[in-house]
Amino acid sequence: MTKAEIVSEIAKSTGIDKVTVLTTVEKFMEAVKDSLANDENVYLRGFGSFIVKTRSQKTARNISKNTTIIIPEHKIPAFKPAKVFMDQVK
Repeated sequence: MTKAEIVSEIAKSTGIDKVTVLTTVEKFMEAVKDSLANDENVYLRGFGSFIVKTRSQKTARNISKNTTIIIPEHKIPAFKPAKVFMDQVK
């Protein structure tokens, strides 16, 4: 499902025009991205959590040049679904 399909579905079920729904969805995504960029997790009860994970430093190999490089510790965004959400998908 794409963002446009989500906006259409919400607009159809609530009766709110698509422009307002699109603005709301984009502002929600912007708020989540800003929070994660500031190292703050986002918790949505019954849905899941958007969290920042830290990947530790590791050694990688470039097979074509036969060299090793060190990938430094870095942070990545992740989503952890809530138990209710997981049970519904199963």
